[in-house]
Amino acid sequence: MLFRKTKARMEARARQSAMTGYVALDRRLPVSELAKELLRKAFPDHWTFLLGEIALYGFVILVLTGTYLTLFFDPGMTEHVYQGAYAPLRGLRVTDAYSSTLDISFDVRGGLLIRQIHHWAALVFVAAIGVHMLRIFFTGAFRRPREVNWFVGVTLFLLALLEGFCGYSLPDDLLSGTGLRTANTIVQSIPVVGTYLSFFFWRGPFPGHALIPRLYIVHVLFVPGLLIALIAVHLIMVVYLKHTQWAERGKTNRNVVGQPMVPQFTAKSTGFFFMIFGALTVLGAVAQINPIWNYGPFRADQVATDAQPDWYVGFLEGALRIMPPWENAPGGHTLMWNVFLPAVVLPALLFLVMYLYPFFERWVTGDLMEHHLCDRPRDRPTRTGLGVAAIVFYAVLLLAGGNDVTAFAFRVSVNTLTWIYRVAVVVGPVLAFWVTKRICLALQAHDRELLTEGVETGKVSQDVSGGIGESSRPIPAEHRYRLLVRDIPRPLPVPGPDAARRHRLRAALSAWYYRDRVEMPATTEQRLQVTGRTADPVAGPEE
Repeated sequence: MLFRKTKARMEARARQSAMTGYVALDRRLPVSELAKELLRKAFPDHWTFLLGEIALYGFVILVLTGTYLTLFFDPGMTEHVYQGAYAPLRGLRVTDAYSSTLDISFDVRGGLLIRQIHHWAALVFVAAIGVHMLRIFFTGAFRRPREVNWFVGVTLFLLALLEGFCGYSLPDDLLSGTGLRTANTIVQSIPVVGTYLSFFFWRGPFPGHALIPRLYIVHVLFVPGLLIALIAVHLIMVVYLKHTQWAERGKTNRNVVGQPMVPQFTAKSTGFFFMIFGALTVLGAVAQINPIWNYGPFRADQVATDAQPDWYVGFLEGALRIMPPWENAPGGHTLMWNVFLPAVVLPALLFLVMYLYPFFERWVTGDLMEHHLCDRPRDRPTRTGLGVAAIVFYAVLLLAGGNDVTAFAFRVSVNTLTWIYRVAVVVGPVLAFWVTKRICLALQAHDRELLTEGVETGKVSQDVSGGIGESSRPIPAEHRYRLLVRDIPRPLPVPGPDAARRHRLRAALSAWYYRDRVEMPATTEQRLQVTGRTADPVAGPEE
């Protein structure tokens, strides 16, 4: 009895202390308003929206493991004779950066596990951002009013690539040193200013002694700070603009349907975080990655065999390998087009296209309304075809980055394989676009067949005249709703012969984008209902 009274008294004091602290904080900060908005925030429950959470939690794991590694890593470039725990390398001259990475791997308790978790988390982080952006692209979630958030996401992806390259280069092993040699060549290939930039970054001729300490500061301070700031902006905009949603019964372009933050989303998301952390821990424990002790310390006169960068920059390696050896020397100044075009111009154009695509599609469509319903990729065959073509283009370059390994494994000529990749990088995306567009239109035709004929039941019957037929049943109402509620723009009207060239170009592109479609059978009433569910939410959200 006495114990119960003491427990109740302590609980009352705790509640009173919590209330006092909350009131004091609320008088100074907008705590109640923020808590009200967050607690009322509706979160989506479709599995595709988990991709962004994987990227977020991967970044959290990177920060946690990276903080631990920072306590033991030394980015110094001073050389000394290695006398550490790894016997095969004893007696070699190594830098402090390489030696400290070996110490983390063999002398620090749990160091190798944390280091491998960190590396695997980096790969998952970049991959999750990339796949998340593909989901946004294919579903049209980059359209108004989310263009700014698309810019933030593209910038996050670019910073993630930079962060991964910096971390990959820090151990000063032979593999990362080979990558830095490639980076130095890329910088020097920039016309006019390349040699000045190389001298600024390396503070002298390659390999220098300044780059790795500078990369360390960029890796642990500058880029993580920008990532944290942009992730915060990204999440704030997600909360403010609300999430997109798939067309289902009860979900329209003018409302937001989802699970509340507390307790459903919080419980599921917390469990999801620990699942990701556990999966990365298992990978770090059983799957070896970046064994720098096998590569040895960096030497400027040596190159690692089978040298391959991490997958997210492998496309640059492939572009360099299949680029023809184009060079010229106007006025005695060598222009290395074989390096500058694939390693500088190509990625710059790729990211420029990614930044500008929302504006391009809006210009082609002539659409200024807000969109909160996700597009089914099959309903936008041209956009889906362009996305798949970009994936094939990237995949061919990634494969080309390992042409020497492939040639050795399959006993084929490297030159033959290089020419195959040169042809594939041009033909492959075009073929992928055409096939993808045909598949999307075929899927639309299948949807029309489901609406008109229903689903086959598998029951075969024979009529009195001897004919054999298969019965069918109508598709469920939820499925019918998903097929009918779609928003596909019509091609812009063809301008007259005296119209400006840009208007004629816009009309031609609009026709190319939206003329190929399969109309769904719907009554007049159903078409009016579809129009109401996809209408611009200018009158405010539905109740």
